[in-house]
Parts: sequence; structure tokens; C-alpha cells
Amino acid sequence: MADQDIALKVLLKKRHLHGHAAFCKEYDKAAKRLDKDLVGSHPSKAQYYRWLSGELLGLPYSDHCRVLEIMFPDWTAEQLFAPHVGVLEYTPDANKPPETAPQQAASGTNVPTDFVGLYAHRADVPKDLWLTLLEGAHHSIDLFANASLFLPEDNPDAIDLLRAKANEGVTIRLLLGDPTHDAIKLRGEEERLYDALIGRVQMAHAYYRPLINLDGVQFKVHGTSLYNSIFRYDNQMLVNQHIYGTYGYIAPILHLRRSSDSDLFETYMKSLERVWTDEAYEYAPSQR
Repeated sequence: MADQDIALKVLLKKRHLHGHAAFCKEYDKAAKRLDKDLVGSHPSKAQYYRWLSGELLGLPYSDHCRVLEIMFPDWTAEQLFAPHVGVLEYTPDANKPPETAPQQAASGTNVPTDFVGLYAHRADVPKDLWLTLLEGAHHSIDLFANASLFLPEDNPDAIDLLRAKANEGVTIRLLLGDPTHDAIKLRGEEERLYDALIGRVQMAHAYYRPLINLDGVQFKVHGTSLYNSIFRYDNQMLVNQHIYGTYGYIAPILHLRRSSDSDLFETYMKSLERVWTDEAYEYAPSQR
């Protein structure tokens, strides 16, 4: 990477932000919009130039990543620290008022800033997107569903990738349905899958079981009325909506990216956290 600039360095040049002091000034503006306590948390001069060298292993601290993603809308931290290829035609300015953003000005609709895209059916989501998001996670991965069986079935490398991420220090939380719970039986009836859904949940447990005892992996089950399946990868998320009487692969998928200007991403995160904290419980398959 030494002969190729990272995207962050190229973007800073496009913004005419030359030098550590100029960067810190803009960093603090973005930090203030995100969390006033983060003002002044910019990297030291040595850290800053190490970032731009392209020799950084992994990503900076999570707070640094969050601020950078405010400074450069439409760019994830992973993209900012990746080698840059091609020409940058448009460099969004984090200080530009939301009401003048191109997306809203063009459509005249209230599109949340954390909205990335919508797929009419889960089956329409490109398979490589699931793996790209998984590979790009450096801090947290949450899989909240009844089964999440499609992920290892459609992407045979998914379990090995999750294992590798755990070994890299990524915190992984697996939250699947309890196949013995009445809520799973009811969902099977609602989706016209009946006992087949219980079987799919049991099969999913078998797929994910090799990960359960790994350091960094937490595994729980739930018996909630699942309104959405949530797949969170750091600051990005895929949300599978659930529709009564409709199979999961036919229902829509929302692609979200955390933004300080909208709370859609955070709304789903609060739901996930509430289930994990208040409703989920430990599960030992060998004892059931």
C-alpha cells in the first residue's frame, strides 16, 4: 500500500485540508455534531500521519471512526482506510446543511441520512454484500433472527469468517430463536411453515454451534415475537422486515448506515439491545 494513497488522504486533499492543524479543526466540528464530549479527541500529530501513511493495522479507535464517518458522509471507516482507486468526482461536505443534500433536493422527500438502500426481497440482496459487510466489521457483529440459516447456506464461508473475526478480537453476538419456545411454533404457523420452521431453527443452531465457545462470541436465544431480523456490522446494518404469512426471503431488506442526523439505525439497535438484555437467555442444546 506504500505506493498507493488511502482514500482518506485523497479526500483530505480534495477538501484542501493540508496539515494536522487544519484536519483537527474540521475533526472537532464533526465531533461536536456527534457528541460534544468527543471534541478534542482528534489524533495526535504522530497518529495522524501514521493514518495517512497507509501502514495502520486495522482501524483507529471506534470514536475516531465515528467522527471520520461524519466528516465524510457516504464513506465508511473501512473505505476511508482502504487503498484509493480511481478518481473522486464528488466529496460530500459534512458541514453542508442536510436540507441542501443532493438526495433530498432531487427527490423532495424526507429520506433519512442513515438510509442506504432498500431491497424488495431478501433474496434480491447480492450475496457478496453479506460477506463484504461481515469482512469489513472490525468491532462488533450482531446477528438477531429466528434462524439466520440463509447466511451460512448461501455463503459457505460465513461461519469461517465469523470465526476469523472472533480471533481478530471482534465482539460477536448471536441471538437465535429457541426452537422449544411457543413463539417459534406460532411463527411457523403464521408463515405456513409449521414444524419446518422449528427444524430450520434447530439446523441453524447446528451451523453456529462451533462458534459458541470461542473467545469473543456470545450466544443467546429468545422467544420474542420477531418483527425484524437485524444483522449489524459495526456502523452498518441489514434489517429483514417480517410480513404476516410471508416467508423471510420474500420480505424486504433495509440497508442502513449509522448517522448523527437520523435515528433510524439507532432505533433498530435499541430494539436489538432490549431483546439481548431483557428477553434473551442462555441455551445449552445438549440439555434440551
